[in-house]
Amino acid sequence: MRVVVALGGNALLRRKERPDAAVQLANVRAAVSALAPLAHEHELVITHGNGPQVGVLALQSAADHSLSTPYPFDVLGAETQGMIGYWLLQSLQNALPDRQVCALLNQTLVSAADPAFADPAKFVGPVYDRTEAERLAAERGWSVRQDGDHWRRVVPSPRPQRVVETRLIRLLLNSGAVAVCAGGGGVPVIRDEHGQLTGVEAVVDKDLTAALLAEALDADALLLLTDVSHVSLRYGTPDAEPVGQTTPAALRAQQFPAGSMGPKVDAVCRFVELTGGMAAIGALEDARAVLDGATGTVVTPNGRYRAAGHDGRQDPR
Repeated sequence: MRVVVALGGNALLRRKERPDAAVQLANVRAAVSALAPLAHEHELVITHGNGPQVGVLALQSAADHSLSTPYPFDVLGAETQGMIGYWLLQSLQNALPDRQVCALLNQTLVSAADPAFADPAKFVGPVYDRTEAERLAAERGWSVRQDGDHWRRVVPSPRPQRVVETRLIRLLLNSGAVAVCAGGGGVPVIRDEHGQLTGVEAVVDKDLTAALLAEALDADALLLLTDVSHVSLRYGTPDAEPVGQTTPAALRAQQFPAGSMGPKVDAVCRFVELTGGMAAIGALEDARAVLDGATGTVVTPNGRYRAAGHDGRQDPR
């Protein structure tokens, strides 16, 4: 099977963990130990989030008095692709000595007319209490919103239209390589009035980019792996109910927060609707079981899924 995996940014840097390199590298190694079995059996593309990491770099840039202005978010996104891509590349090479692995810096095309530019909604960076968040917003011109019990900075998150380097990623897969790409959703770019690519101040949702890429690569499965085992209805309430095997229509009939689970649900539904393949949301440590349909929220056209057979095709039972 050809499998696209999207790792959540919070799976690589968990809430309240210090964003030290050693902490993140340990988390990356744990992630790779869960993903390596998939690479032994399938063609594998790995994407990753960058919300916590890009927020840290944005704080560092804003505090650097040697800069006339802080680095824009497209540049910060490229920095996180290099940093996290390096950790994943090295860890995958150590875990898969018989496979070629490539970490690719890439761009994601968005529309300059996307309404998201007028309505920042993507959470980045660390959490704050409300007083601190409002103080930082006033001092630095940020937009902030509530994220659960805390507050965080938000930036525009336009919808991805195409991963610019899709053909190159396909070449890597066809050569037998494991590809790490589309980190943080890809560096957001638009085409200007001269047809030239140029970066924009935004962060692209990595799950929507992963779904777009999976569709373009003719992937058989899309896995969104994070720090929760299932999508839950009425999340955070005593009546919370995990969703197991389901259909796009059933998921779309529910309401999910736009700043957290909403884009993940949209991504898996879009992939299944457009390709007829399998998509799932689940815990990173359960990666193989999620692909087998044994756990996680598994989405298929008819709501039924069993693990693929040796020929890579889904068992219809």
